[in-house]
Order: sequence, then structure tokens, then C-alpha cells
Amino acid sequence: MTDAEKVRANRLRRTAHRQGLALRKSRTRDPRAIDYGRYMLVDLFTNAVFAGTAGTGRPNLTLDEVETYLTEERDVAMPGSPLMDQAAPKRRRKKS
Repeated sequence: MTDAEKVRANRLRRTAHRQGLALRKSRTRDPRAIDYGRYMLVDLFTNAVFAGTAGTGRPNLTLDEVETYLTEERDVAMPGSPLMDQAAPKRRRKKS
């Protein structure tokens, strides 16, 4: 991994953290493995995979795909996201 890639990955980690996510890199050390050098996004609060496994359980996002995912604008928070709680206004209970 070059210094530029390391800096970019760290910047994306900070961006993900601000959105309630963690950027995790594959721990595979074999360069011929299918998930070598790939990433996934994990929800900080539930520790569930948020994006990047495509049902296989292995990280499959490149840094370009992670950057696109984190920087695209969304109108509504995704269900199950910690941002969902912030998106809905809280109601006050009536006093009886």
C-alpha cells in the first residue's frame, strides 16, 4: 500500500466514522485471495455489516467504491442505520 492509498483510507475512515460507520479492511494476507485489499463498512452501534460483502461475508469494496458510497447524498437515512434515529423527530409524551 502506497502512502497516498494509506492517507486516502484514513480520510475515508474518518468520513465513515462521522456517519456512524467503521471502515474495515480485509485481514487476508494472500495477494491471490479474492478479498485481498478489499473493504467493508460496519455499523458502529450494532457491529453489523452495513455495506460491502454482497452476501458472502467477505469484504468486496474497493477504496473508490467506498468513497462513492460515503460521499453520495441520500434523501432519507437507511433503515437500521443509527442515522435513522436522528432523522425522525422525537415526540413528547402528553402529561395526563
